[in-house]
Amino acid sequence: MAKLKVTQVRSTIGCKKDQIATMKALGLNKIRSEKIHDDSPATRGMIDKVKHLVTVSEIDA
Repeated sequence: MAKLKVTQVRSTIGCKKDQIATMKALGLNKIRSEKIHDDSPATRGMIDKVKHLVTVSEIDA
C-alpha cells in the first residue's frame, strides 16, 4: 500500500475551526512538521480540505 508524507507549510492562524481540527487530526501542529499516513480515501479527503496549508508527496513503502 502506498503511503503519503504530509508536510505543513503554512500557519493555521485565521483558518476556520474545522480546518484547524483537520490539521490536528492529521497530526500536524507546527510549520515544517511531517507525518506519514496510509493512502486512503479518508486521508485524501482530509488533505483536500487543507490543501492550501500542506504539501503531499507519495512514498513507496
